[in-house]
Amino acid sequence: MAGAWLRRFGVATGLGMLSLGGWAATALAQSQPIAVLELFTSQACGSCPAADALLARYIESGEVVALSFSVDYWDYLGWPDTLARHENTVRQKAYADGRGDMQLYTPQMVVNGELAVVGSDKQAIDTAILATSGLFGLPVAVSVTMTSDALRVSIEGAPSDDIRTASVWLAAFDRYETVPVGRGENGGRTLSYHNVVRNMHRVAMWRGQAMSLDIPLSMLREAGADGCAILLQSEASSGVPGRVLGAATLIPRGGYALTSAR
Repeated sequence: MAGAWLRRFGVATGLGMLSLGGWAATALAQSQPIAVLELFTSQACGSCPAADALLARYIESGEVVALSFSVDYWDYLGWPDTLARHENTVRQKAYADGRGDMQLYTPQMVVNGELAVVGSDKQAIDTAILATSGLFGLPVAVSVTMTSDALRVSIEGAPSDDIRTASVWLAAFDRYETVPVGRGENGGRTLSYHNVVRNMHRVAMWRGQAMSLDIPLSMLREAGADGCAILLQSEASSGVPGRVLGAATLIPRGGYALTSAR
């Protein structure tokens, strides 16, 4: 298993060779991801479109949970980001506080909640995935399916005693957005975004034992989202987000208005 995982990352021939297998748009849920990628991006940032396109390639691979977080701290440059949420800026700052490096920039990719690298640097991202996921990917298996009125989340027990507690987060996202930018460094361009996070909610605490929970579909309908991710993430006592232990995504056929996905 370890050898196959390493070959998938192209370790034998150098990092930066993550495979890009097809991912059917109608799939309900992906298999266990090897990593969680969070891209902090801005429509006002001229360096960000390359990172946004790279995130789309990771999503297409089906091997990671990849999310786009638009931030608002470049809005003063003359183009307010139409997808930005201040909560995204707060999350990025919290990561910087937790790492202790105070590095806040776009495009920035946070890998498994632990390492931050330039979001357009594929080799650095793949190296960070390997460094934080080890040989076998995320340590705790998470799955999510859909019933008539809820998301049903299942989380396995901790594989070791050093993993004790974590928060369960629901991230509602839009799978695809295009934005014509009128001014600034990207003025005159139409930019594309994938898995754009619309909101995040802490929905439960996990204490190292196997658990299941139902999340009302109304939470996603209210967000107007057409996809979601579940993140199992440790955090410091101060609430600073830390290591991502497990994750899953779900994209229903036809959206969350369905009575059942099965």
